[in-house]
Amino acid sequence: MVSKKDNNTESDILEAAKNVFQRKGMFGARMQEIANEAGINKALLHYYYRSKQLLFEAVFKQAFGLMAPKLSAIINSELSLEEKIREFTSNYISFVIKHPYLPNFIIQELNSNPQFIEQLVAEKNFPDIAGFKKQVEEMTAVGKIRPINPNQLFVNIMALNVFPFIGKPLLKGFTKMDEKTYQEMLEERKTAAADFIINAIKLEQ
Repeated sequence: MVSKKDNNTESDILEAAKNVFQRKGMFGARMQEIANEAGINKALLHYYYRSKQLLFEAVFKQAFGLMAPKLSAIINSELSLEEKIREFTSNYISFVIKHPYLPNFIIQELNSNPQFIEQLVAEKNFPDIAGFKKQVEEMTAVGKIRPINPNQLFVNIMALNVFPFIGKPLLKGFTKMDEKTYQEMLEERKTAAADFIINAIKLEQ
């Protein structure tokens, strides 16, 4: 049986790893630095997690486990389509601002470890957008929004929310924004991205 002390140690490791990954990213982080942050030696860290990749996956799953149910609840709620878009966008951006390593990790794993993504999608808390798609289809059918494939709309929502995080270095280069200004822009996107999507599907009054 795992002792309470062991559970606390693992919790300390995950919290330390999260902090280091946020500062350094996956490739910049070092196991020794994570061990130091957790207040343990490197041998003990390797006892719990044999590699940085496995530790990163554990940190990711922990964070995704917090985000996924919240986003799924919004998508499958009784909110109007406009309210869903606004709530989804605001909650996603707020969460990723606090966990900036998430989008880049998914892109990295899509290219190098597709099995991990398949396992993630198969988990019970992975968001199901069937209700969202049905709502879009129904609103399109009665002429409340412009005709659009529900999958295309969801891809548009994800793209506008995700790219500012995975494309951050490139976008900062194009726009000449410093870090403070870029963070302010991300806060503004909670409204700006939602407005853009809603205006794109809204019928002229």
